[in-house]
Amino acid sequence: MTDFTQRLARLAQNPDALKGIGRGLEREALRITPAGHLAQTAHPETLGSALTHRWITTDFAESLLEFITPVNTSVNGMLDELQDIHRFTYKQMGDEQLWPMSMPCVVASEDDITLAQYGSSNIGRMKTLYRQGLKHRYGSVMQVISGVHFNISLPEAFWQHLYHSESVTQAQVTQGYFDLIRNYYRHGWIIPYLFGASPALCGTFIKHAQTRLPFEHLPSGTCYLPYATSLRLSDLGYTNNAQAELRIGFNTLEQYLEGLRSAIRTPSHEFAKLGIRDGDSYRQLNTNVLQIENELYAPIRPKRNADSGEKPTEALERGGVEYIEVRSLDVNPYSAVGVEEDQIHFLDLFVAWCALSPSEPMTDPELNCWRDNWNKIVLEGRKPGLTLTTGCEGETLTQAEWGLQVMGELKQLAKVMDQAVGDHRYETVCDKMITCFDNPELTLSGRVLADVIAQGGIGGLGLSLARDHKAALAEVPYNIHSDADFLQEAKQSVARQKAVEDSDTQSFEAFLNAYFKDVPMAESW
Repeated sequence: MTDFTQRLARLAQNPDALKGIGRGLEREALRITPAGHLAQTAHPETLGSALTHRWITTDFAESLLEFITPVNTSVNGMLDELQDIHRFTYKQMGDEQLWPMSMPCVVASEDDITLAQYGSSNIGRMKTLYRQGLKHRYGSVMQVISGVHFNISLPEAFWQHLYHSESVTQAQVTQGYFDLIRNYYRHGWIIPYLFGASPALCGTFIKHAQTRLPFEHLPSGTCYLPYATSLRLSDLGYTNNAQAELRIGFNTLEQYLEGLRSAIRTPSHEFAKLGIRDGDSYRQLNTNVLQIENELYAPIRPKRNADSGEKPTEALERGGVEYIEVRSLDVNPYSAVGVEEDQIHFLDLFVAWCALSPSEPMTDPELNCWRDNWNKIVLEGRKPGLTLTTGCEGETLTQAEWGLQVMGELKQLAKVMDQAVGDHRYETVCDKMITCFDNPELTLSGRVLADVIAQGGIGGLGLSLARDHKAALAEVPYNIHSDADFLQEAKQSVARQKAVEDSDTQSFEAFLNAYFKDVPMAESW
């Protein structure tokens, strides 16, 4: 028997070990005008403070909303929370709508994109300055690409079964998560294959990006690749070519932290040309390859909730990995909240499979092999007979052959997970996804591209769906929260922001110097 089969057999003896999976969602969405242009209005005051609100904030731009659900062990409960957040937000937006696609709507000029504002506190000013650095480094248009991030933690009982022990250490759990992450890099191309939803983009986006991709064009100006799945994950989208040479490994926590900290401390000749100051105004936080940890673009991240004032790397070093953040999910344009229940069930299944499957240490060349597979999938994943490299020695399989092999093991795991929940949800979603390998046009990207072409462009489809989603959410009742809950949180978030601002005792320059005390600078503030 294989190691996976042995582990699964043990787990099948106690399927309840899979109960209690913790989940959370972060969904990004651009506010747009009824005509489909980027909204120029500030973050609505009735939504409270973007700096301190628990559920509603902004990402790169004032117009780029981010909705955050609390941790939930129920898939339906989590989606109900997300729907409530959307419903309240729509009520505060007047005639504005939420763009339902990952790739942005019409952006005539980078000047149309206003950086997110977080008030006058040092931490608020630093968040905006970090975004100023992103703007100068990569351009604003790339930064308003939207996605859905899925946070997931496996229950303690799962790790106990994996390690044959009733007493599992945090170090073992942390190592288990890194084993999982390596398997995600090896096999995670399946996620954009199935759920990539950005095979096309608005022609105005191309004006702000240099590309040699062989786009086909619709009369409306929409550009597309006939077999693409997720242009958001391509070099054209939310990636950072300056990071291509980074050596950040995922074999152990120590290796990961060493690589990440090295990137934060490594000067960049390219970014040094930008400078830190332009007269009295700042241009970026520093001139290193990464300004801060969050600038690392990755399809999956190890995470731990940080204490107040603690950096992400410090939190991981202190307590190990608490959960992982899956970042390779496009916004689902057919869902009013950007993601559907089937997708969450599949991610549950796939993440658990990555943790159960054997995971050898990974070298830098091997990591590059897997990145090549991802790039093939995002650009031409639905191409018949597309071959992927199954190892660095030249072995290959088509995406359909490899995908069906993985789905075979997922189907076995699904039966055990269904025993834990008492129905057939995981096996049902497995069967649905298997059909997508038999017929690539059933994938989300296949459906999106067919509808984009049928409606004459991404703008027509996007606006139609945006109107439908707004109307649909206006009719549904709250499931968990109420208007009063959201209004109270908005009021309290404003009070929390004021408290942060009132407690500042340092100048902004002193605050930055203290924050980056261990980071060598090519130029001082």
